[in-house]
Amino acid sequence: MKNLSCPVPISTYDKVLLAHGGGGKLTHQLIQNTFLPILDNELLRQQHDGTEFQVNGNRLVMSTDSFVVQPIFFPGGDIGELAVNGTVNDLACCGAKPLYLSVGLIIEEGLPMADLERIMLSMKKAADKAGVQIITGDTKVVEKGKGDQIFINTTGIGIIERPVHLHPDQVKAGDVVLINGTIADHGICILSSRAGLEFETTIESDTQPLYELINDILEVCPETRVIRDPTRGGLASTLNEIAETSGLCIELDEENIPIQEEVRGACELLGLDPLYVANEGKILVIVPAESAEKVLMAMKKNAAGKDSALIGKVKSSPASTLLIKTTIGSSRIVDMISGEQLPRIC
Repeated sequence: MKNLSCPVPISTYDKVLLAHGGGGKLTHQLIQNTFLPILDNELLRQQHDGTEFQVNGNRLVMSTDSFVVQPIFFPGGDIGELAVNGTVNDLACCGAKPLYLSVGLIIEEGLPMADLERIMLSMKKAADKAGVQIITGDTKVVEKGKGDQIFINTTGIGIIERPVHLHPDQVKAGDVVLINGTIADHGICILSSRAGLEFETTIESDTQPLYELINDILEVCPETRVIRDPTRGGLASTLNEIAETSGLCIELDEENIPIQEEVRGACELLGLDPLYVANEGKILVIVPAESAEKVLMAMKKNAAGKDSALIGKVKSSPASTLLIKTTIGSSRIVDMISGEQLPRIC
């Protein structure tokens, strides 16, 4: 009789995989095992959406992000708007007012000039809406076949004007988890656009700037623990990171997680778990339980938070774990995703 055993998952690779950029376990391993040991310094160890540093007593935040989404135009937005909003939101999630952006463009030879102009106009419109200025940039053109239309990097600088400290290490047992609206919209929008899938209604990306919403939250609750945007890897990966850093347990209530019926149906059809699908206009907010009602009220008054909901709570155990209480009353562990559900999503 053969000895049967469960194989141990591969944790080391001799080549980079698409999944290393998916925001899940392999991304985490890449950061912890390759980037941090080589580049390690005190500021880099913050491991937040951006890094806080001080200049002449001012609390500044810097964040950078690169965008390789395919297709570059999609319902509800395009790569230019996405690039501005993504970095603006990373700054805002650190409690910073976004001020300035740089833009780096890698353009493939043959991109129609009309498409480039459309993207630039979209970036300008998004920057104006977010209240930031694009003040510097760089352009490189690669040979046809050596790129994929256009890649964009945006780096942002913001200033923290409130006495807040938003970080997963601030989370405490008894806190509650809020979200500002439906999940998985962006990821399903991109996938349906890429694959030419048609649904009864058009599923649009949720890309939007979130500084004003976050400012409203901090206005009524300066003791907010942490704010994060669940982009790559979705809700599950982001909350797993918070649970791991805090050493606490986060328990979600499946019944309370808002999701559009069209998106839910698409996920069921495609065999995807919406908890792992990317978002671009959503934030997870963890606050003390006694502040939940006033924070929810403030969120719902903002157009970007009209569908806000309380979706979970923080417990002391099991440590460093994300759980979900299902609609049938059972409970299961929600682990960080290992592979890459949807590459080139942002």
